[in-house]
Amino acid sequence: MKLIVTGATGLVGSEVIRLALRNPAVTSVIAIARKPVLAPVDVGPESQTSKLESVVLESWTSPYPESVMRHIEDADACIWALAVTPSQSKDMDFADVTTICYDYTINGLTNMAAHASKPFRFIYTSGVTVERDQEKTLPFLSEYRLMRGRVENTILDFAKQHHDKGVEVTVAKPGGIESPGREAISAPFTTMLETFGHTPTVHLSELAAAMIDQCLHGITKDPLWGEDLVEIGQRALSPEDYLR
Repeated sequence: MKLIVTGATGLVGSEVIRLALRNPAVTSVIAIARKPVLAPVDVGPESQTSKLESVVLESWTSPYPESVMRHIEDADACIWALAVTPSQSKDMDFADVTTICYDYTINGLTNMAAHASKPFRFIYTSGVTVERDQEKTLPFLSEYRLMRGRVENTILDFAKQHHDKGVEVTVAKPGGIESPGREAISAPFTTMLETFGHTPTVHLSELAAAMIDQCLHGITKDPLWGEDLVEIGQRALSPEDYLR
């Protein structure tokens, strides 16, 4: 499988790349970013770092240039892990947040789907608090959560409109993400996440492995909630694959 990864320098994207380089079923990893992407230092001796191709993209809202499309051509899947987090958004102009979260994603899916293999599986990394119902009144981070919900709605509509061209989409909606060396999620935050009725936390490796598994073997449902990600990730991972 030829896999595209965006957000490759972030928490989730980096782990997707690490596990993809360890997975023999992934033959090529195309990391698209604003700057060159290197293989994770903790990828392990059994990985194939030569599978990683770093592709620099300067304009994320324009048609992708030929230099980028050459790498995207015949890709089988994309894990889109590029977004502005809620905490980051508080210090940014919301128009810029929307451009990165919404415009980058829709433009990316459109460009990729036009040149990718059939089927082309697109996994969007979102969160349990993101709301698709645009009429809903939300008690916190309303503007941000609804905007991210519009992203989900738009990519799912795109997949419906392009079903005959083999475009498949799902959304991964974890709660908190646990990983070694990362500050533990506080009890109040875990309690808040539990109010959404799904597994409140997911191990980073299980999240990444579950999304890779969906790319490899086919999308099983939408959305993928925390409990789905844990179940798929644990099934796909060997003990030595976990980030430590």
